[in-house]
Amino acid sequence: MVNIKNTTKSYKLNTGYSIPAIGLGTWQSQPGGVEKAVEEALRAGYRHIDTAFAYGNEKEVGQGIRASGVPREEIFLTTKLNNTDHKRVAEALEDSLRNLGVDYVDLYLMHWPSSTTPDDMKKHYDDWDFVDTWREMQKLAGTGKVRSLGVSNFGIKNLERLLNDPSCKIVPAVNQIELHPANPSPKLVAYCNSKGIHCSGYSPLGSSNSPLYSNETLKSIAEAKKRTVAQVLLMWGLQKGWSVLPKSVNVDRIHANFDLDGWRLTDEEMAKIDAIPDRFKVCGDSWLPIKVFFGDDE
Repeated sequence: MVNIKNTTKSYKLNTGYSIPAIGLGTWQSQPGGVEKAVEEALRAGYRHIDTAFAYGNEKEVGQGIRASGVPREEIFLTTKLNNTDHKRVAEALEDSLRNLGVDYVDLYLMHWPSSTTPDDMKKHYDDWDFVDTWREMQKLAGTGKVRSLGVSNFGIKNLERLLNDPSCKIVPAVNQIELHPANPSPKLVAYCNSKGIHCSGYSPLGSSNSPLYSNETLKSIAEAKKRTVAQVLLMWGLQKGWSVLPKSVNVDRIHANFDLDGWRLTDEEMAKIDAIPDRFKVCGDSWLPIKVFFGDDE
């Protein structure tokens, strides 16, 4: 048996803090199920919980954390700035802290590089964009309310613009992006690595009813490993060097997604997964008032 401990593995961020390799995602988790999922995950050994103001479940996440009995200081907690709050960053953070019932978050992300007007989700501010938002987010550093700052859904084009702006004094610690074999984004991952930005993969299983579950390559590898396709997908991400955020409210799957110790994929198996030709995105940008994905990150 290969003695690898992924359940306690972490990645060092450019802030000096460490992000656990495996986290529980809570996007699209139905109200009423999130609290129990968070409680179960923490009791099972997870130490990273990922949420967002936009998910509408921060209060339940906080309740689940308290119900678990796991001390706050042992938990890495991520939440995100809503698109309509780009002009009220400090106030939005206070809203999230209040919802979660905590004094600080370990990671605060700009959810999308879209400064959407609160009165119309199809409109973008004329006098404000993500560079202005990041300038305001940087003011949170040193307040004790945020340990690391980062972004989400940023491609190379927008990262370049942000990092090259004179107002950018803090390099994002994390870029949380969609990462799975049908959206591997190798150029974007390489770019982030070159800038000291850790990649954290959301929808690592391809989301609910994922086509990846019926992929013959993944099924054959899972069968040979006596593992589930989901476990193979998560291991692929971990061996690629990013943290993974599988979402589930099902107790058995929460435990199975964390059962990643003592085994690994061979170089040949990794290559076979890399060669999967299928391409799809779970989360596009058609619902936003501006385009944020430009198809240049592959």
